[in-house]
Amino acid sequence: MQQPTPRPPLPSCSLPLAGLRVVEMGQLIAGPFVGKTLGDFGAEVIKIESPQGGDPLRTWRLMQDGTSVWWQVQSRNKRSLALDLRTPEGQDLARRLIAEADVLVENFRPGALERWGLGYEALSTLNPGLVMLRISGYGQSGPYRDRPGFGMIGEAMGGLRHLTGEPDRVPVRCGVSIGDTLAALHGVIGVLTALYHRKANGGPGQVIDVALHEAVFNCMESLLPEYSAAGVVRQPGGSALPGIAPSNAYRCADGVVLVAGNGDSIFKRLMHAIDRDDLGMDPALAQNAGRVARVAEIDAAIEAWTLTRGVDEVLATLTAADVPVGKVYTAADIAADPHYQARDMLLTQTTHEGRVLTVPGIVPKLLGTPGALRTPAPRLGEDTDAVLAELGLSPSQVAALRERGIVA
Repeated sequence: MQQPTPRPPLPSCSLPLAGLRVVEMGQLIAGPFVGKTLGDFGAEVIKIESPQGGDPLRTWRLMQDGTSVWWQVQSRNKRSLALDLRTPEGQDLARRLIAEADVLVENFRPGALERWGLGYEALSTLNPGLVMLRISGYGQSGPYRDRPGFGMIGEAMGGLRHLTGEPDRVPVRCGVSIGDTLAALHGVIGVLTALYHRKANGGPGQVIDVALHEAVFNCMESLLPEYSAAGVVRQPGGSALPGIAPSNAYRCADGVVLVAGNGDSIFKRLMHAIDRDDLGMDPALAQNAGRVARVAEIDAAIEAWTLTRGVDEVLATLTAADVPVGKVYTAADIAADPHYQARDMLLTQTTHEGRVLTVPGIVPKLLGTPGALRTPAPRLGEDTDAVLAELGLSPSQVAALRERGIVA
């Protein structure tokens, strides 16, 4: 594929979170995604990793030059401190680092940090302004607190997995770790909210408790109110959007398109475009409730039209009619799309090995102080010496710690 044109990074001082120091503990997806997001907007993110191999994400999925390409995205704009938190010396160094931090991000099981003397009660005595984000499967309290929890379990408990897939079939996952990512984004909101409160009120920091299942549940729209109001247990609807019509995936002669014709005026335009004004002008279908009652008829009419046409023709016709329509994008489609390119969503990132990767751009877009790709994902322990020197350790002290395997 053709690589996007590289853009020079912005100086750190022009980034909105410049000067914010974040210590990232934990591994894999949820906690590190928080660090990535804050780092994209200028925060200094110091990632603490185990000297014995580091974050397992370094070896997940497709590898290049011995490192996961996913790692290159998840850990850009971070520094790596390889430190064994299971040792008293490692815990002491972590305390010294956190004492000078604004934010601590962790996604261990509840109680792990307390066993290491790194719970919030202990850390807040060293740093009263500390904002501590804790992401876990079930949260820091409640009867399920101590259970192990991963994103897929959170998706199930949060209600999402019950709705994915086709009726009467085993639920499917959405294809990415959406539970972890939703938890991370809620965590970012919590961090920024707590920092704003700290600055506006001159008060101390606080703990942000994010549970994976709660982050998913928060996005479940009317799932619970429908059950509360009428005892309705929403069921999986496949590619359709139950209760809103028409909104579905439709087969074409050479692929599939998604059509959202569920607005009242949009529905009329859609029916006119497919030569079904008899449906578009039917008073019984003028509003959503009437269309839902006859959704099978409407879907059949739309697909009878799309089946005789290719994807490109359907897209062109319905776009001209001002009807929301789209094709199902693959990675290749995204990489070739001019809109992605125009909005800086296809950026280049050069690894330490000199490989040029196309990576996702930065979201959200701040038009005055946008984020930037400043540094590639670090090698394990790449910044250990520099970070420890900033804490006042001499080269000989660092060397002694390295000899004992406490740092790498």
